[in-house]
Amino acid sequence: AVARFKTDTPVNMSTAGKVIKCKAAVLWEANKPFSIEEVEVAPPKEHEVRIKVMATGICRSDDHVITGALVMPFPIILGHEAAGIVESVGQGVTSVKPGDKVIPLFVPQCGECKSCLNTKGNLCSKTDLGKSAGLMPDGTTRFTCKGKAIYHFLGTSTFTEYTVVHESAVAKIDSAAPLEKVCLIGCGFSTGYGAALQTAKVEPGSTCAVFGLGGVGLSVVMGCKVAGASRIIAVDINSDKFAKAKELGATDCVNPKDFNKPIHQVLMEMTGGGVDYSFEVIGRMDTMTSALACCQYNYGVSVIVGVPPAAQKISFDPMLLFTGRSWKGSVFGG
Repeated sequence: AVARFKTDTPVNMSTAGKVIKCKAAVLWEANKPFSIEEVEVAPPKEHEVRIKVMATGICRSDDHVITGALVMPFPIILGHEAAGIVESVGQGVTSVKPGDKVIPLFVPQCGECKSCLNTKGNLCSKTDLGKSAGLMPDGTTRFTCKGKAIYHFLGTSTFTEYTVVHESAVAKIDSAAPLEKVCLIGCGFSTGYGAALQTAKVEPGSTCAVFGLGGVGLSVVMGCKVAGASRIIAVDINSDKFAKAKELGATDCVNPKDFNKPIHQVLMEMTGGGVDYSFEVIGRMDTMTSALACCQYNYGVSVIVGVPPAAQKISFDPMLLFTGRSWKGSVFGG
């Protein structure tokens, strides 16, 4: 997350069962500015929930759609990192009720697919991530603007005053939770923190390297600290981020521009043979391989957290894995 927005407009419960007209930031095509439009938001269907969005963050994944790095259909309402209040529910909804504070989930939990039933993962088969359909589970959309259907983003679409999500993609939270802060749990914080604790399973006394110090990268730093890592090396080409990284738990900060050798060599020398865990939280092919290469050759674990650009392929020396390193991916904190 790089920014947050909130609204203090009260929730109107008398709109249940009716089409709501509200403001939304619509992206009509890639590489163009958002357009603030009046959109129509249909009532929730069976097992769906309509939410008044009270606060939303802007995540790098949203920017990937804007630039075309992440392919989605247009026009679309982006946003997937939010908190709000339930305005109304469709037939059969039992987990939440109007008035509840909630967080939309871009990775739903249907509770029935293989991923949901396996404790090793969290990527529900019902997620739109990787499918890019931009539709609700029934294959339709709840948004219209100027007579045109508007696509959903990751089943959440939070750059709007009201949104509709499936019941499996919403989590009830404490009624006292400050929505302008907990909205970051909807992606940024959970994605980074969970990558350290759930995916990598960082151990006490270990050494870690975190490539990229945006909101997600800093959350990885916090996760490594909570896990008990003895050394956390923060890596970024923007040294202005180092003070915050150290405040949150980084023990060392390294700017690759300060060296005339590859960053993985720098880290190998700093740690006497490589880190136990590394995290790539940028989404670049070159830093993904650098993060892998800086790991201890026999048992190091590298986790890809940054969203890779669409249609790009990675090339690397397979000997990096042959010796024993592990390469993993993590979505929404595993």
